[in-house]
Amino acid sequence: MVQSSAEDVVGYLTEVPEERRDALTRLRQLCRAELNGFDEVMAYGMPTYQRDGAAEIAFASQKQYISFYLMRSDVREAFEERLSGRDMGKGCLRFRKPGDIDFELVRDLLRAVAAAPGTIC
Repeated sequence: MVQSSAEDVVGYLTEVPEERRDALTRLRQLCRAELNGFDEVMAYGMPTYQRDGAAEIAFASQKQYISFYLMRSDVREAFEERLSGRDMGKGCLRFRKPGDIDFELVRDLLRAVAAAPGTIC
C-alpha cells in the first residue's frame, strides 16, 4: 500500500488489503486499550499514537509486510532480548504475514511505552 491519504484511522482501515484488515484492526484495538492519554492521529500516512504531540507508536500496511513502529529507544533496549532475532529496523518491527504478529509482545511493548515518557528516536 502506498502512503495513505485517509483522514482518520477508520478510513485507513477501509483502504488496507482485506487479508490484513483484521490484524491491523486488532493492532488498533490494542493501541487504544493500552495507550491511555495518547492521541490517535494520522501522520505520515499511517495510524500514529502521540503523547504531548510526540509520536511514540505507529503501524502501517506496507507492500511486503505489516510494520509496527516503536519510536522509543528506551523501550527497545528494555525488550532487547524479546526482540532479538525478529525482523526489526531501527524503530520498525516487521511482520511478513498477519499471522506472524506476536500480539502478546506488542501488548507488552505498548504497556512499557504507556508507563512513562521516554527517549524518542
